[in-house]
Amino acid sequence: MTISEYVLRAKLAESLAAPRRALTRRDLRLPLLPGKALAVIGVRRGGKTSVLAYERNRRIDAGQPAPSQLLLSFEDDRLLGVSASDVSWLLDEHARQFPDLRAREPLTLYLDEIQIVANWESLARRLIDSGTVELFLSGSSAKLLSREIATSLRGRALDVTLYPFSFREALRHAGHEPDTPYAQLPPAKRAHLDAALRSYLVEGGFPEAQGIDARDRTYLLRSYIDVMVLRDVIERHAISNVTALRWLERHLLANPGGAFSVSKAWNTAKSQGLAIGKDAMYDFLAYLEDAFLVRTVAMQSTSERQRMVNPRKAYPIDPALIPLFERSGRTQHGRTLETVVALELFRRGCDITYVRSADDTEVDFLAERVGEPPMLVQVALEISEPDTRARELRGLESARTRFPDATCWLITRDGTPPSTALPEWIQWAPAAQWLLDAW
Repeated sequence: MTISEYVLRAKLAESLAAPRRALTRRDLRLPLLPGKALAVIGVRRGGKTSVLAYERNRRIDAGQPAPSQLLLSFEDDRLLGVSASDVSWLLDEHARQFPDLRAREPLTLYLDEIQIVANWESLARRLIDSGTVELFLSGSSAKLLSREIATSLRGRALDVTLYPFSFREALRHAGHEPDTPYAQLPPAKRAHLDAALRSYLVEGGFPEAQGIDARDRTYLLRSYIDVMVLRDVIERHAISNVTALRWLERHLLANPGGAFSVSKAWNTAKSQGLAIGKDAMYDFLAYLEDAFLVRTVAMQSTSERQRMVNPRKAYPIDPALIPLFERSGRTQHGRTLETVVALELFRRGCDITYVRSADDTEVDFLAERVGEPPMLVQVALEISEPDTRARELRGLESARTRFPDATCWLITRDGTPPSTALPEWIQWAPAAQWLLDAW
């Protein structure tokens, strides 16, 4: 044991006596299967710790004894150098303090920032294999990625990805979540939700960034990005060419939803005097995705090679990150809305690609979920201009010939219905309604 018994006892006592905080419920499905641990992964500061605490509180409210729901956070300077044997001792101490508990109630263990514990994988495997502990894990994306969970726990764990607040979750957090479907709300309340969406497109969904001053939010989000890139990319992968990595980070975040080709980015970087190999550029993109800073969308194709060679589109993990890197003076309202729709599709478990047709028209997303018809989703700020309307409809019409079973959606930020009737095969929705309605 490397940590003193006094420190471990103090940690256990604090965990048992910790006051309950008011927490916002997340729309996250937790697949609970016997004999499987559940790992909550995702971007830093996205709310993973709160998800564990909320689940613990929910079970206590349902009647389970509080000592049977043990939440341990290892992000504590007293636990520097903590090992699996230390945690084993702490769990034995818990059993000594509550000798009759295990006979009556299974122990549910919530281990937050588990990557700090040396040899945590062996500890987790042993706890799972014991059959007496239900195990929840969360931690930094640098050390708790889905592929590492699969390798380390060898089929003993499932993982779920947590994103920053969705639009509905942000409304819930602020106490403004509607309890009536959007279509049944009076016009004044719909207008309020449309205005709330415009604020969300700027403020984003990071929990700590909700409702704070714009300048403070900028400082906060910049600090998030700095920590993500430093710890989850530079330190993790021992990156020496930090300048080129930072260039790619800025390029992706300043161009949300723009076509991105590694080859073109590599040539651009070289023309600006950055020394970087093409393979390193591919690696950097993968590292930024692994850290959940961006998500990329490939062009739809049945050929995996075509998916690899055609440009991808990159979206930041939260819309509020976009203005941090915008230097051209352009408004990015359309790209920001597209980013929010993309993230919502990811949240809802869709596999998404974008569609480019032979006539060079595009549809923003082809979204597919197992057992359901696909969806073609076109996103626009508004379609009052005839040229804009014609372009968006042309893209959907061309893609529809390739995917005749798909449901076609046209989503606009403007909540005013189109002045000219749309084709009957298109479902139109204002973005606030589409983001709030379950489907």
